[in-house]
Amino acid sequence: MAEISEVRALTGTALEAVLDDVAKLRIEVFRDWPYLYDGDLAYERTYLQSYRDSDKAIVVGAFDGPTLVGASTGAPLADHADDFAAAFEGTGLDLSDIFYCAESVLLSDYRGQGVGHTFFDLREAHARENGFRKCAFCAVQRPEDHPERPDDYRPLDAFWCARGYEPLPGVIANFSWKDVGHDSETSKPLQFWIRDL
Repeated sequence: MAEISEVRALTGTALEAVLDDVAKLRIEVFRDWPYLYDGDLAYERTYLQSYRDSDKAIVVGAFDGPTLVGASTGAPLADHADDFAAAFEGTGLDLSDIFYCAESVLLSDYRGQGVGHTFFDLREAHARENGFRKCAFCAVQRPEDHPERPDDYRPLDAFWCARGYEPLPGVIANFSWKDVGHDSETSKPLQFWIRDL
């Protein structure tokens, strides 16, 4: 197992400086189950633009020396309203009260050192400091009998529940991407989870 030397919160110009590395990590880590994401750098740069544009965005970076080996992002959910407004319709929740904890990606050699908790701790602290009352994230749902599902796969539900998150019934976003080994994009459901701060 490789050692992480530092985990720190990045905002402003420090955030901007690591976004290309975040894009590369997303492409590498999300190729694995359950995302099976066949990504490309051009799309990633467009996707991550919203973090450049938001003055309340954060990247929590995990470093091995100067090298970014893991990252976790967050921004106000209202900054992603075009993507998520339909999923939250009818919930009575105000998107401006919710901080969106987006991806957490960590190279496999660095897992098992408690970084997942630190990723959430620092994003939740940032959300509180910026006046948000709730944190939410979404996770892809794959069928239990999916042919690519590894035999030893353990969902992260217990980890999320231990941190106080609960699934929001019926609040599901749909996104399309190309799975590894496939020729075209298909739509996938992503379940939202939420907790009070």
